[in-house]
Amino acid sequence: MSEKIIPGKHLWYYEQYTGGDVGFAIKISNMVHSEQTEYQRIDIFDNPTLGRVFALDGITMTTEADEFMYHEMLTHVPMFSHPNPEKVLVIGGGDGGTLREVLKHESVKKAILCEIDPAVVEAARKYLSTSVEFDNPKAEIITENAAEFVKNFKDEFDVIIVDSTDPTAGEGGHLFTKEFYRSCYEAMTENGVLSAQTEDPVYDLNWLKIAYKRISSVFPVTKVYQGFMPTYPSGYWLYTFASKGVDPIKNLRKESVDKMIPSLKYYNSEVHLASFALPNFLLREIERMKNS
Repeated sequence: MSEKIIPGKHLWYYEQYTGGDVGFAIKISNMVHSEQTEYQRIDIFDNPTLGRVFALDGITMTTEADEFMYHEMLTHVPMFSHPNPEKVLVIGGGDGGTLREVLKHESVKKAILCEIDPAVVEAARKYLSTSVEFDNPKAEIITENAAEFVKNFKDEFDVIIVDSTDPTAGEGGHLFTKEFYRSCYEAMTENGVLSAQTEDPVYDLNWLKIAYKRISSVFPVTKVYQGFMPTYPSGYWLYTFASKGVDPIKNLRKESVDKMIPSLKYYNSEVHLASFALPNFLLREIERMKNS
């Protein structure tokens, strides 16, 4: 080949979805950072359309173009369902996007981010704009296995947000077990609520089924909700809300949501309520899981 390799023309990132028959390709205009850590491979690069892209083990975690869709839905649905969230635990989320959204809530006095891989935190701090709140005095960053870390607490957190990698990537599998969800339940206050990313229903429906069955076996209130996420598999993403008694529809603090609207790009109270209105194929799957 006589032509020189030209970034953005010849260099591509390719993510293969579950099953191996479908994938997603992104041109690399500038390679920013790449390393293999004890836990996973980290890649950060630029794309003319998506901006900065962050991937772990070949799976897209964030892009500048759409990360707000994921982080706002994962964070604000539980935060605005809780009556007064003061202490929050973010599990995973080493890019910092979920922590950023949590700290938009004035009621929060303490937010702990527990990320297993210190290299992710360091790379985010250097190269990702989502890390903007890492030095906030209300924030504490812990680099430990969250599945073990959460066992240290009883009746401690108002909100727990599970911003994990896919269960097939890195150490993500530790955050999809019944034991882990039980530890979260015990670490939460009486009005505690939890949200977790639980994959897409097109390529990874089985992971939703596994997560839902395990979460619902621990929490008396368990509801699946949905949102758009263009650069994730299928562009259609699912989350699971769980609590000891709080209902995410009846207990939505709409007035508080309205006050935050100027700082939000995706989430609002109408989106919150609509996200729990699921299509028939998902309702049928959830009903089967309840009856199995």
